[in-house]
Amino acid sequence: MKFSMITRMPYSVISGLMLVLTVWGCGSSDTKTSEQEASAATGRSAGSTPEAPAKKQVILFYGNSLTAGYGVEPQQAFPALVGQKIDSAGLNYTVVNAGLSGETTAGGKSRIGWVMRQPVAVFVLELGGNDGLRGLPLASTRQNLQAIMDTVRRKSPGTTLVLAGMQIPPNMGTSYTREFRDLFRELAEKNKAILIPFLLEGVGGVPKLNQPDGIHPTPAGHRIVANTVWNVLRPVLEKRPSS
Repeated sequence: MKFSMITRMPYSVISGLMLVLTVWGCGSSDTKTSEQEASAATGRSAGSTPEAPAKKQVILFYGNSLTAGYGVEPQQAFPALVGQKIDSAGLNYTVVNAGLSGETTAGGKSRIGWVMRQPVAVFVLELGGNDGLRGLPLASTRQNLQAIMDTVRRKSPGTTLVLAGMQIPPNMGTSYTREFRDLFRELAEKNKAILIPFLLEGVGGVPKLNQPDGIHPTPAGHRIVANTVWNVLRPVLEKRPSS
């Protein structure tokens, strides 16, 4: 199986991420006008309108190109597919994709404070793959992932943490490969986080489910990844308070 470095996401996609997070943090300027027009049409005052539905809680996917959906359409990436499953199940959550192609755990650590501008219900952390492919020191990877989770807990104490486990080919030696795989389980246990044992279960190493670079899933691969994530995430969402 051929492995290559995960490339940096183009500027347009980064701009899209900034737009998503900006919209997430800000309400529409037309909301008040729309409410006034609706009240006038029905003869009701603003104070007599029925109670609005509960605001959807946010599930934030924070990762690299696997989360960002490198090489596929945004709606084909696994976070969007998980969002569709959430809607089909009638659960009151909305998905925000904060994936950035080429991201390492160090990069994730540097931008987490900006991304976590308001509380989230569930934080899905998918980082470390690029560290492993580059053979970066595992102590640094561990420290960076811990720092990210610490920041999330500090800024949003009620957040449920979900950590996506990752594995790499044995290019760096069996000891490095084993320790890399195990650090996700150890961090999940230490932080009482929900663990997805291996994000690419059933996809990694299967040529027909990956793009020519051998590491980024095809749309079919993303569907399998979405099922893997959903099997872990659904019980978590169903147990959380609705608001």
